[in-house]
Amino acid sequence: MKWSWKVAKIAGIDVFIHSTFFILIAWIGFSYWITQRSVNAVVNGVVFILLLFLFVLMHEFGHALAARKYGIATRDITLLPIGGLARLERMPKEPKQELWVALAGPLVNLVLAVLLFGWLFLTNGLGGLLNTTITEGSLLQRLAIVNVTLLLFNLIPAFPMDGGRVLRAFLAMRMEYTRATQTAATIGQGFALVFGLVGILFNPFLLFIAFFVWIGASQESSSVQVREAISGIPIKRAMLTQFQTLDFNQRLSDAIDAILTGYQQDFPVMKGDDMVGILTRSGLVQGLAKDGPTVNIASVMDQSFITADANEMLERVSERLQTCGCHTVPIFENEQLIGLVTMDNIGEFLMIQSALKRSSAKLGFG
Repeated sequence: MKWSWKVAKIAGIDVFIHSTFFILIAWIGFSYWITQRSVNAVVNGVVFILLLFLFVLMHEFGHALAARKYGIATRDITLLPIGGLARLERMPKEPKQELWVALAGPLVNLVLAVLLFGWLFLTNGLGGLLNTTITEGSLLQRLAIVNVTLLLFNLIPAFPMDGGRVLRAFLAMRMEYTRATQTAATIGQGFALVFGLVGILFNPFLLFIAFFVWIGASQESSSVQVREAISGIPIKRAMLTQFQTLDFNQRLSDAIDAILTGYQQDFPVMKGDDMVGILTRSGLVQGLAKDGPTVNIASVMDQSFITADANEMLERVSERLQTCGCHTVPIFENEQLIGLVTMDNIGEFLMIQSALKRSSAKLGFG
């Protein structure tokens, strides 16, 4: 994610903090100073927020480690002012697996809440608990209540919260996955409407949550429909077969001509009949800025490219494209380069297939 800085690597997973997170810290400190005019109050407020986001991070690691149990890697975890984001390579397709991955995060908050309330009980620290707020009360009381809040909020049965995935998992045990997703998304959008109405009448902040839930439900439903549409289709049906390659010994000036006179962003780099790299548009621009147009393509090409077999399914290659951070996947058949696949041409393929289905339906009804 842009404007994010890597701060740690835990259990093999990179942890990033978005730059806007520091704006939140500054705003919290400033708010405490304005209201209480005390350095101790500012420190207390900042420590509270940092511990809160430590619990958010632990919540996201709950998802990540549960997914790892099912062979699903996590690309990274990013802390944002609105919470955390664990980017899994994919969601489990088995409903029971998705259920446990979705529940793992809230279960972390449940355990933390039990431990904190247990400690408060043992140390007679529950006094005044009913009057505790985000800014008032002991630090442990506030942290205990925050974990309960995180638990309940994330279990709201609406995407993109964990509760939406829990609901879909239960529905998918009884119906087809795409239908389960659409049903869960519709229920989630119903919650969004309720949040919006309550927000207009009482709390404007709920309008933000309503928008967040509505968009999350729409995106989840759309992504599942796309996956369903491309399921079972060989990649060779959607790949580009008319493309240009560059030779290992050519210069960047040759690549400039190719990119200006064609449609490609990335170019396979060949050495004889073997593909030895891929020249990306970003690599070309960086190479030009650093060394000029006369530098050899081989010095700036990417040698860590990923490939796909022509008989692989479009769904799998699409997932690989989304997780590799690349724009183009070369397609091979019998060790020969026969095509290229990008998200753009996958989108065009889906658009054409959708138009053909609508045309067939009209003719059928006619």
